[in-house]
Amino acid sequence: MNTRTTDQHAPSSPSSGSGSGSGSGSGSGQLSAPYAEAVLRHAGRDWLRLNVPGHAATPGSELAGFFGPRVPALDFPPLLDGIDLGPDTPLDRALHLAAEAWGARRTWFLTNGASQGNQIASMVAPALGRTLVVQRSVHSSVIDGLVLSGMDAVFVQPSVDPEQGIAHGVTAADVAAALARTPDAAAVYVVSPSYFGAVCDVRAIADAAHAAGVPLIVDEAWGSHFGFHPGLPARALAMGADLATSSTHKLAGSLTQSAMLHLSEGPFADRLEPLVDRAFRLVQSTSASALLTASLDLARRRLVTDADATGACVEAAERVRGAVRALGRFKVVSDGFHAFPDIVGADPLRIAIDTRAGGITGHAARRRLFRDHRIMVEVATDAAIVAVIGAGSAPDTDRFVEALHMLPSPITGSADARGMLRLPDPGPTKLTAREAFLSPALVVDAEDAVGRISADTLAAYPPGIPNVLPGEVITAEVVRFLQRTATAPNGHVRGALDLGVTRLRVVA
Repeated sequence: MNTRTTDQHAPSSPSSGSGSGSGSGSGSGQLSAPYAEAVLRHAGRDWLRLNVPGHAATPGSELAGFFGPRVPALDFPPLLDGIDLGPDTPLDRALHLAAEAWGARRTWFLTNGASQGNQIASMVAPALGRTLVVQRSVHSSVIDGLVLSGMDAVFVQPSVDPEQGIAHGVTAADVAAALARTPDAAAVYVVSPSYFGAVCDVRAIADAAHAAGVPLIVDEAWGSHFGFHPGLPARALAMGADLATSSTHKLAGSLTQSAMLHLSEGPFADRLEPLVDRAFRLVQSTSASALLTASLDLARRRLVTDADATGACVEAAERVRGAVRALGRFKVVSDGFHAFPDIVGADPLRIAIDTRAGGITGHAARRRLFRDHRIMVEVATDAAIVAVIGAGSAPDTDRFVEALHMLPSPITGSADARGMLRLPDPGPTKLTAREAFLSPALVVDAEDAVGRISADTLAAYPPGIPNVLPGEVITAEVVRFLQRTATAPNGHVRGALDLGVTRLRVVA
């Protein structure tokens, strides 16, 4: 039985404000944070805590000394009367307000990140058909969902910028073509925005999916802030998506690992809602964190009630891009988005800089910014870095621009500025992800794995887009790419057996 989230009730109909703009559901109720406020009141009472968590909010404990006394004091277990349990609880009201704010029929709070939402969405799809039509550059958690569900998948290839070595999105035409050759399709699954901020035509893709009689699921992990200011793109639900995963901690300001899953009031809502609710109970922790849940409540309130702060962040990000253009050494990656037919917009809070144009690789730039200037950016590739500005945050962008332009420029023609390994094409699919994952497997040297079927998901991380899936044939190009990623500064391959990707698990 689920615990904290057992009573995750939400409204049966969406709020009237479900479009983009300065935020939806901005009624007076949005000024409150009922769950967070209830937990704070509960912590203010004189409790003798003889229950879990075992730290018992002990004054003077190591936790209290490290984090301060308020953090352990707010760390309550689930199933508290008047907070999680009972009629019209603060949790119920918080969920109602979140659904209203995002224009959803129903919202679920997640404490295992947007990955949990992707797994839920993948798990319910078999009730609608046998095959998922999936953008190939989805996050690895969607592939994990395919392993859990056992579904077949038809992959739609994204556009790829060969110079930057990054994948963008898919077009509605390509989705429609995939649906036409997939008579047993269950749903369409796409990503928007991409890791680099590219926004696809969700409206057109939703129309294509609905014309084929299937719902559209959008991994909107990087777009949880969309729709809360006129300078931001519209959110996926407002553009026709039926289910959207929202990684609220990324740019909307909740604590790391907290997220939301939103269901629209669309043609598939009646069918999907009970399925999603049951799948949610399977994968949500029975000890969901009060701290994470409260942070979701607080992030929602700030997004809805402080559009000016979000607007200031949009302006700050544009000032950075303007300064980069004016100084001329580096290039702004999103300035080239117009060349790709699948991109219809860009997230202004994502600042992707082509560092190679300025004579230094993205990996080297990230390392030097971290080491020499105490500046952390979100991700680096051979060619670029991506900085993000959270909605409502107030970073020192002048410091970033100055540090960026203090980066050394390697000697022209050096290995630092040349020799970028391009994003590899995936090998052919021979088995479903679940079949490959559960098959007898062998561990072999990487060079001996070429031509064999992978039993694992392997993804250069971040961003965590799989380069090889369970059931796909491993190619020499993929092996080279993953090994190069692993040896890059801060490089990591999710799912690898060892840090250098010298061995791979293959189907026996």
